[in-house]
Amino acid sequence: MTPLRQKLIDELELRGYAATTRTIYVNWVKDLARFRRASPDQIPDDQIREYLLHLLRVRRLATGTLMVAVSALRFFYGRVIGRPTEAIEKALPRMKKRVRRPQVYSNEELERLFGLEDLNRKHRAIFMTTYAAGLRVSEVTHLKIEHLLSDRGQIRVVQGKGGKDRYTLLSPRLLEELRAYWRLYRPAEWLFPSSHFPDRPLTRQAVERAFNHGLEMAGLPRRGGVHALRHTFATRLLEGGVDLLTLQRLLGHGQFASTAGYLHVRQERITGISSALDLIDFERARKTD
Repeated sequence: MTPLRQKLIDELELRGYAATTRTIYVNWVKDLARFRRASPDQIPDDQIREYLLHLLRVRRLATGTLMVAVSALRFFYGRVIGRPTEAIEKALPRMKKRVRRPQVYSNEELERLFGLEDLNRKHRAIFMTTYAAGLRVSEVTHLKIEHLLSDRGQIRVVQGKGGKDRYTLLSPRLLEELRAYWRLYRPAEWLFPSSHFPDRPLTRQAVERAFNHGLEMAGLPRRGGVHALRHTFATRLLEGGVDLLTLQRLLGHGQFASTAGYLHVRQERITGISSALDLIDFERARKTD
């Protein structure tokens, strides 16, 4: 490992960036160095701009991905080597990230998925935990046995997104499922350990592959990967009357706006509203004529 890369990693750790974010930032700086075939601290502004345009025009990366690349390079040049670059600061100045509405599964679709007779018991436990507790994929893979607080009906999420701890729901139905899973697999430390390396947690990629396979078995469409179960959890709680502030705490959102985004899929907010056209009294209008 080069001293420059180590300096970048050290700076990210000191500022409390999550492990996943650290890896992503390091990879973007490496990608720039490979593209220009030079040490990143020796690359001038005009060549950084060419790289960003290459990502946009040739590799056709999504807006969100481009924004992450810009953030990684801004951190490296500004925080690590103390060289803010004009090319990065002016990159994608007015580009807006498309707002994608979360897609959810119906209760009937979840029943088909969770009820698959041929579904691996471990995979069913993972899917049900993700849905019942509203977890991110990285959070469910890093659960430990000790994080299940059965006496309190809670799951402790340790070092979730943003390095924050929180508590979420452990329903009696999920606890029953997890106990049946434990009796079969006997995990020691990690709740869902890797099949090949029991001392390590299952990877996010393995969970995504298992989820896509489960969808195929159940004949269900893909709606954004395992994360769709978290979206569905949030939607169902809103429909059940849970207030937004409570939901924000359960989901671990840093911004209230992130939680409020689920309001659009709450069915009664749409079905219970009268159309503007329905408010017109046509009968009275005819009598006036």
